[in-house]
Amino acid sequence: MTFPQPRPEIAALPPYVPGARGDASVVPVKLSSNERPHPPAPGVADAIAFAGESVNRYPDMAVSRLYEALAAKHGVDQAQLAITGGSVAAIGHALQAYAAPGSEVVFAWRSFEAYPILTMQAGATPVRVPLLLDARHDLDAMAAAITDRTSVLMVCSPNNPTGPAATAEEFEAFMAKVPDSVLVLLDEAYLEYVADPAAVKGAEVLASGDHPNVVVLRTFSKAYGLAGLRVGYAIGPAEVIAPIRACVTPFSVSSVAESAALAALADEQSTADAVADTVAERTRVMAGLRAAGWDVPDSQGNFVWLGLGDRTAALVERLGTLDPPVLIRPFTGEGARISIGARDENDAVLAALADGPRALGDDA
Repeated sequence: MTFPQPRPEIAALPPYVPGARGDASVVPVKLSSNERPHPPAPGVADAIAFAGESVNRYPDMAVSRLYEALAAKHGVDQAQLAITGGSVAAIGHALQAYAAPGSEVVFAWRSFEAYPILTMQAGATPVRVPLLLDARHDLDAMAAAITDRTSVLMVCSPNNPTGPAATAEEFEAFMAKVPDSVLVLLDEAYLEYVADPAAVKGAEVLASGDHPNVVVLRTFSKAYGLAGLRVGYAIGPAEVIAPIRACVTPFSVSSVAESAALAALADEQSTADAVADTVAERTRVMAGLRAAGWDVPDSQGNFVWLGLGDRTAALVERLGTLDPPVLIRPFTGEGARISIGARDENDAVLAALADGPRALGDDA
């Protein structure tokens, strides 16, 4: 029997692997998806309940209330924003707008798992540039990878899953080597957790006006705790944003999601408090792991990275045997990302790994 055949690049797509969720038989400690361990701001649940009473009606396709709020928050014109169903959708729409069959999209690797998938969906060719030994972007090598076929560059800062952020100085030097015709997507999904004053900040890059080919990506999924509702956005020059907005799926942000995002924005203190707690826990977890002998890169996200190579599976097994089991995000043959959770959850990880790499049954 003959069936319709997909485009070759779609047939070859690698699957997106989400963070582990466990099974129904036991409630695990879920440190696999970089979720906020605190509930969202107090007014969010009420906003969701109120919006839920009218879900028989289509949402405002223009997402007008959220556009107005975000424009005010960032001090930009609404035409400089594209609101999407999560920041991963913003990346996808940007690639739809600016990448094409025959073009190349350059990004660091290992980085966000969706980058090669979204690139191939757009029909473009992914170009992976290895990270430096300290798990940072090799921005010099990324600039050197630019060819006349390069249409988009993606910089993830802080980098998911390894943690380091690019510095403002590094980013400026990098941008000096990037042609104005190449779109640079600065993915700041974890920006709120950045404590390093030297780190690049997309808002400052945009405000300078020096790089009209930069678009910054943000999300409500992480620091704001709205991962289950899917709201993200892109910020950039209006002329660059307009083609991205043209690709946004109609009605992709639900009325419930818009209402929740507005409620979260109305209580920035709740977000700031949750972020401060997570950053403090991140500092404690990194210090504890390093004291035990683990090699942990400097993380500016809400997670830490253990680059264990072939011993990654042993780490997953070790944490999975705890009671309750601790679920983390492995990258086979490379390493594992451990999200920063509540204090007791982090305590469980530190206790399980207190013996250092010997906890995996070796002396490495």
